[in-house]
Order: sequence, then C-alpha cells, then structure tokens
Amino acid sequence: MEAEQTTIKAIVRSLDGRFANVEVEQGGCGRCHEKGGCGGQQLTQMFCSGPKTHRVENTLAAEVGDRVTIAIAAGSVSRTANFAYILPLTVAIAGAALGASFGGDVSAMIGAGIGLSVAFLYVIARSRRNTGNSAERPRIISRS
Repeated sequence: MEAEQTTIKAIVRSLDGRFANVEVEQGGCGRCHEKGGCGGQQLTQMFCSGPKTHRVENTLAAEVGDRVTIAIAAGSVSRTANFAYILPLTVAIAGAALGASFGGDVSAMIGAGIGLSVAFLYVIARSRRNTGNSAERPRIISRS
C-alpha cells in the first residue's frame, strides 16, 4: 500500500539524466485551505514571480513537453518548511534570551547571531545527510 501523497500537474521542460526539470502549473498543491494544507500556494505567489521550475525524479522516462503529475509524500513540504524556518527562528530567540541574561542589548544580539548561525549550520548538515531519502523526493508518477 502506497503512502498518502500530494500531487501537482506540471510540464517537462528539460531532461538531466534520471531527473526532469518541470514547470508547475500552479504554486503549491492547491490544498491551502483544507485540513493538512501547508499554505504553500500563498507563499509561492507572494515570493515568486514567473514560471516555477523544479528538478524531480523522472521515474516514467517522460520526454520534454509531456504533461505529468508530480507526487511528494504528504506533509513533507510543511515538515521541511518548519525545519528550515521555525528551527532557526526558535534558536535565534533562545540565543537572544540567553545573551540578554549575560548583559544588555549587545549580548542579546550576539546570542541571537550565534544561535542563528548554529541553527543554519545544523539545517545544512541535516539536509545534506537526508538527500538520499527517496520517499521525501518529488517524482513523476503519471503522464497526462
């Protein structure tokens, strides 16, 4: 039995070995207001302009110009966003509080900077370690 997935329609724009560069037809999965939706569509509309292209596993040997459906494990986008944004913010606030307990505003800023730096280094190291997790990687599941 296959785990729950989030899907989105896309067009293959180019090929790169076992990967395809696809242009999504909308930002996010379109489930922003549903239970379990991550709000990704609002984020992509707010921060991105122009075509949104992504590199995905080409598991079905799709060709350039093919309309495809991309799938990713449900919840992986929100887990990744939480990890990449909330963890550094939380550690920066904790660093600021710890720094403030040792001195004034300057110590709080130094503590926040150190906390943010440590958190970013941790996020980078952990993301490199998890690059082999194929269950979390987007892939082509069908051609339309």
